[in-house]
Amino acid sequence: MTSYAYLAIAIVAEVAATSALKASAQFSRVGPSIIVVLGYGVAFYCLALVLKELPVGITYAVWSGAGVVLVTLVSMWLYQQTPDLAAIIGMGLIISGVAVIHLFSSNIGA
Repeated sequence: MTSYAYLAIAIVAEVAATSALKASAQFSRVGPSIIVVLGYGVAFYCLALVLKELPVGITYAVWSGAGVVLVTLVSMWLYQQTPDLAAIIGMGLIISGVAVIHLFSSNIGA
């Protein structure tokens, strides 16, 4: 499996864990709490595999940037939390930043 596949798995696992964190009710609900623990475990394991091939700065930028946007979309769906204009603009800047890293950084794959 490629490092980008592991990175995608890490992102999805982190988004699932973060989204379940609210539903865990401060870890008082077992089901969501298990999702939180397993999700973060999978996310960090996959990130460790990604870091064998990709630089930590690039990996973290993509992981956190994609996570912010996806958690926002999931929270809109699950919790009816709608971002305001400033949040939407900020997420656009995050996406732009990740795109700049991928298009112009010489550290990709280093």
